Amino acid sequence: MLTEKTYRNFINNGAKLSPEDKKIYQQLTLTLTKLTLTFSENVLAATNDFSKNITDKDLLSGIPQSDLDIAAAKAESKGMNGWLFDLSMPSYLAIMKYADDRELRHEFFIRSSSKCYQDKFDNTKIVEEIVATRHKIANLLGFSDYASYVLTERMAKDKEHVYKLLKTLADPSRKAAEQEIKSLQEFAHNSGLNDELQRWDISYYSEKQKAKMFKFDESELKNYFKLENVINGVFGLATELYGLQFKENKKIQVYQKDVKAYDVLRDKKVIAILYLDFFPRDNKKGGAWMTSFRDQYKTEKGENVIPLVSLVMNFTPATSKNPSLLTYDELTTFMHEFGHSLHGMLSNVTYQSLSGTSVPRDFVELPSQMNENWASDLKFLQSFAKHYKTGKVIPEELVKKVKEMENFQAGYLSCRQISYALLDMTWHDKEGIHKSIKEVEKEAMAISDFFPPVDESCMSTSFSHIFAGGYAAGYYSYKWAEVLAADAFSLFAEKGIFNTEVSGAFRKEILSRGSVEDESVLYRNFRGHDPAPRALLEKLGIVAPQK
Repeated sequence: MLTEKTYRNFINNGAKLSPEDKKIYQQLTLTLTKLTLTFSENVLAATNDFSKNITDKDLLSGIPQSDLDIAAAKAESKGMNGWLFDLSMPSYLAIMKYADDRELRHEFFIRSSSKCYQDKFDNTKIVEEIVATRHKIANLLGFSDYASYVLTERMAKDKEHVYKLLKTLADPSRKAAEQEIKSLQEFAHNSGLNDELQRWDISYYSEKQKAKMFKFDESELKNYFKLENVINGVFGLATELYGLQFKENKKIQVYQKDVKAYDVLRDKKVIAILYLDFFPRDNKKGGAWMTSFRDQYKTEKGENVIPLVSLVMNFTPATSKNPSLLTYDELTTFMHEFGHSLHGMLSNVTYQSLSGTSVPRDFVELPSQMNENWASDLKFLQSFAKHYKTGKVIPEELVKKVKEMENFQAGYLSCRQISYALLDMTWHDKEGIHKSIKEVEKEAMAISDFFPPVDESCMSTSFSHIFAGGYAAGYYSYKWAEVLAADAFSLFAEKGIFNTEVSGAFRKEILSRGSVEDESVLYRNFRGHDPAPRALLEKLGIVAPQK
């Protein structure tokens, strides 16, 4: 496998090109690197460019006090009165999910959804140049388009398999979504909305509908997710399933004062170092990700070199009044990224290029999405989730509501993810794009087009995953891996989700193996069969389980 992958890597990076074509390839890759870096810098600059200082508390009606406290602390740190909101994710979501003021939601939606589109950080031409440069690289290497070039190194293998998967998921997802959106529109009108439901209304009314349907207030849930307790819970799950121990090591140098470093032990041996970086900073891009400063490998003498793994988030920070309290979505994000870290930390292979998460994009999301499955389990949550004021363990009835709402708007959310994957493929599966960026988006994302279009809105110009994050012609991998994770977790569901025999097999056959065998073989070694999309549709409640 090492020989085969090394050879293919050389070929796919121009080793067999003529001397003249190698020079062209070198220039194209240099150009692409500069373009993607500029794209990323523009997105960060545009995100940081907007903030709103609000001094009239009436404008902030509906926003939970914990979010107001954070906004007040942010304003104070800038020497301002009142509250300061910006486009960082915790701040933005507080407005979009809870603000009663519709004009305020509209303003923030426009500023967020139009980032780098026809503004001073405009990425429109950069998107076009990135796409064109990628196609030139693919053509130079003998491929008809960039997607075909990328997919040779993926589980999917070719575009046909990608589109087949997306279509299989799209039809039932769309049917479910149409009913969900109809229900949301009726709820919004019954709640006093006299206008057509707009994109800046979706999160707000969805939150209210969910609260009414499940008699559930998500802001109440945050009180049980104090960050320090969540860390202990996530670590504890890894201890129970995989025998890991975590000890903070303050002697290890970190790159920022809020970052913490941990020795990760198994069988009393340090097998990895884990860095946790949780909070937003002005010079830090948004989102959440796992990365590694060094992957695991073994020396020629057989000595194990441990991996240095880092988890990076943008969670709500603590204030003078409250500790850092996570939303349920943030808990799930932590679980997701921690799944990636397990893949890196438990690696046990010889060669670094086959180690840990050095696997195809459509396989790398399996451990992360698998790990999310425990986020709503009662035993897991009650092991750490205690009210930050009273110390009371999260009640069973609250966890039951979390389980009940897991598939709330599952069809709509599935359609959105599929539309992102289709947009990605549209940019990369043709010889060239001869339409405007808005026309490309309209056609590619039609499956999730349930609301009136917004002229100022443009997704591609800030779609960092595909234009600066390594997921070009690979965004479909989230859905592909969802299928893998749903099918794989069904074995845990059958045997018991804390069954150490099953978790041991998952560690042995998936987490420790890196890319030493074809990923389809690795999966079959664990599960005993190939995965089927129906497992995901059943998990999401989009289709009924087969008897």
